[in-house]
Amino acid sequence: MAIARKIAYNVIFNVITKILSTILALVSIGFITRYLGKEGFGNYSTVLAFFAFFGSVADLGLYSITAREISRPNADEKKIVSNALALRLTSSLLVFVMTPVFIYFLPYSRDIKLGILIAAASFVFSTTYMVLNGVFQKNLAMDKVASAEVLGKIFQVLIIIIAVKLNLGFIAIIFSVLASMILNFAIILFLARKYVSLSLQFDFPYWKKFLIESIPLGFTSLIVFIYFKTDTILLSILKNGEAVGIYNAAYKVLENITFFPAMIIGLIFPLLSRNIFSDKQEFSRIANETLKVFVILIVPLVVGSLFLADQVIHLIGGDAFTASANILRILIFALVFIFFGNLFNNILIAGNHQKKLIIPLIFCAIFNITANLVFIPFYSYNAAAITSVFTEFFVAIIGFFLVSKYVKFKPRVDNFPQILLSGFVMSLFLYLFKAEGFFFLAISSSFIYLLFLWLTKTITVKELSSIIATK
Repeated sequence: MAIARKIAYNVIFNVITKILSTILALVSIGFITRYLGKEGFGNYSTVLAFFAFFGSVADLGLYSITAREISRPNADEKKIVSNALALRLTSSLLVFVMTPVFIYFLPYSRDIKLGILIAAASFVFSTTYMVLNGVFQKNLAMDKVASAEVLGKIFQVLIIIIAVKLNLGFIAIIFSVLASMILNFAIILFLARKYVSLSLQFDFPYWKKFLIESIPLGFTSLIVFIYFKTDTILLSILKNGEAVGIYNAAYKVLENITFFPAMIIGLIFPLLSRNIFSDKQEFSRIANETLKVFVILIVPLVVGSLFLADQVIHLIGGDAFTASANILRILIFALVFIFFGNLFNNILIAGNHQKKLIIPLIFCAIFNITANLVFIPFYSYNAAAITSVFTEFFVAIIGFFLVSKYVKFKPRVDNFPQILLSGFVMSLFLYLFKAEGFFFLAISSSFIYLLFLWLTKTITVKELSSIIATK
């Protein structure tokens, strides 16, 4: 199968499976919010924030560097993956062993502390199998990863439904995360053996060389966690579980949409790494086409969220979470900047400029923590949401500046006015028919947006044909 066709297949397959995963995630959130209520869901979100924290501490930048290194010509794939796997497992186990001491000093209830311990066990499996994703990324086989994640999500939803129906309580809900991570790990480990012979290699001189490249990126990952997740932790400390619940009912929507930039970047990252030094013109073409796709996705997401936030939150959390609708309207603009920041940061990684990110991202983290500490006591979850928007804006602007300076990449979006016009027509339709039901509005407005993209020749039949054409 030609590269273009493999990419097209992976994009289509991943979109379908990710949409299914998002639906499953929202279904599980719907069960959890109604079962646990605002405070209970807030406690659940607090535990998941620590799950992300543990992952960022143990990350060490191994996933991105592994994907980059095995994509290089004549790479020793077995050596790279086996050492990265052993290194990631070692760091994960060290963090897990230290967790009981860490949570002893936290100002939380016994259930939340136990939930955090379960989350620490979960991340051992999740972070370890994430290293193996680079193998599938290189071989344009991310459909295998997507399938495994869907199976894991289905398993998790089934456990949550059983826990709710049998009234098994908060800990059973948290246990669903561990169960799904174990299943994902087992499937990915089994499938990866098709592409590379796996073992645990403890080549310490190689570890040192690998860590010199990856640790700056791992440190960056930790900084990203600080400005991406500490708002939830600070809300839980400075306010209460109810405030965390209201904020995260909207934030979970944002998290589940961010699969779009992550998925697309995951698919094109090996191509960026391969061409950034050898074929600058092809690299720029791929990067700008990705940027155009991002803008095409962003416009309807923003328009739809502004008009349909109330209905979306009602579907997810019910009447108890109505305050989350305005939070979603604010956070959707953070998502805009997440798209662009994700692309620019990965271009820097592909070009070996990941160290340039550290100081700017430290600034973003300091801004985020300071703003949250100052304003959350007065404005609660509204402050956290607005702070997230400004933080992601700074990240995107810094990324744009760095790729312009060090990679000499000049971002360009073809047909930008036509995309905005299509979004305006979509918003006009939603305004005129706002009294209609959610599903009618969501489906019809999306169709109208796509129709105008076609009428304005923003998306052409020739472009679509070229995607699946054999090279």
